[in-house]
Amino acid sequence: MRIMHRAEAVFLFLGDIAVFYLSLFLVLLARYGLPFDQRIIILHFLPFSILFVFWILGFFIAGLYEQHTLLFQKRLPYRLLKSVLANAVVTALFFYFFPGFLITPRINLILYLVVSSALLLVWRLYGFSFFSAQEKQTALLVGSGVELGELERELSGNPRYGVQLVSSVDASRLSGEVNADEMLRRASLGDVSLIIIDLQSSSVETILPHLYNLLFSRVWFADLSKVYEEIFGRIPLSLVGHYWFLKNIPSVSSRFAYDFLKRLMDIGAASALWLLALPLYLLVCIAVKLDDGGSLFVFQDRVGQNNRIIRTIKFRTMYRDDAGRTDLQKGNKITRVGAFLRRTRIDELPQLWNVLCGEMSLIGPRPELPALVAVYEREVLYYRTRHLIKPGLSGWAQIYHENHPHHAADVSETKVKLSYDLYYLKNRSLFLDLKIALKTIKILLSRSGV
Repeated sequence: MRIMHRAEAVFLFLGDIAVFYLSLFLVLLARYGLPFDQRIIILHFLPFSILFVFWILGFFIAGLYEQHTLLFQKRLPYRLLKSVLANAVVTALFFYFFPGFLITPRINLILYLVVSSALLLVWRLYGFSFFSAQEKQTALLVGSGVELGELERELSGNPRYGVQLVSSVDASRLSGEVNADEMLRRASLGDVSLIIIDLQSSSVETILPHLYNLLFSRVWFADLSKVYEEIFGRIPLSLVGHYWFLKNIPSVSSRFAYDFLKRLMDIGAASALWLLALPLYLLVCIAVKLDDGGSLFVFQDRVGQNNRIIRTIKFRTMYRDDAGRTDLQKGNKITRVGAFLRRTRIDELPQLWNVLCGEMSLIGPRPELPALVAVYEREVLYYRTRHLIKPGLSGWAQIYHENHPHHAADVSETKVKLSYDLYYLKNRSLFLDLKIALKTIKILLSRSGV
């Protein structure tokens, strides 16, 4: 089953590298012909190879290896153009400020940017036909609830998945042998080669013994919850139970190496950011005092790892600190400086101190107010699970969840947010942390953060 996109992302990555070097080869061929002089090779290939590392990093930040970039190629030219322009700026900075990267004549650099941009666009738009040309699998969806409808719409509307959805079956209406016989008949006729099914549903249990026979008809099965997780990047709450947490949430001892390395990275990165931001702290303090003359910081209690209360620190952005209490929020407004601080997320920079103290991490679920946690623990099943790890300055939910609840309780959106937090809890790794960090940088630079 080709639901997964990891192989495609690796294929794109290798293709981009090949395009970079092919573009350089073509430019040098047009300018100097063959064979290349040793001086030409030294002057171009080594500096450009170093730049390619930064270019790939720029593509990664721009999301050009993300799943939705692979699927929605109408947006690709615009996104690729922005990335190429950003890479051109990086290149100019290198060649103007680092003498070792000086290339003469400069026309070579300009020609390279033109040739590589054209080849990258052609490669990204048409080079992926290798995957899309593969025979699509005919699939049947078996499940129930909102997730079934979401998967049906996603698979039907995106041919890039390599799945042709035949139909879907509501698991709540299954009736044993009747439905199983119908699936057997369609499989024997070749109508269905893949069944994406909610294996944990009690409604599905009645037909599981009958579906066993489909294995001999060369029909493949996929767990609906795993397919949903892979496509949407979150855990479907209605499709998991206590068994899921016991199976998928690793124990503390099994993640010792990861936690240790992550703590070292937190200390190193937070220390560096703290020192670099010191001049900015001074400017913010002056701006806050000139704005309304009030206090510089606000201190709030939040729920941290293992439900411990931690005291976070932020630059004050409202006229008074309401501590998240609804009775104090009436008439409270964001200051002029506070609006800028929130939009750029500068107000959260003092929380680097919480990171250095070990109460928070750079990456993790955002800490919530105790009063709201009390509500969510009553109304949202498994909500406490997000407190198994340290909260963070940024996280998976902050990047991909669009409608963040702010200060007031919102059970519906918190369920969605929790589904993203659970995805991170299950899949957390240094690579995923790096991905979140780079995406956060992109959001901050584009001022599109929430």
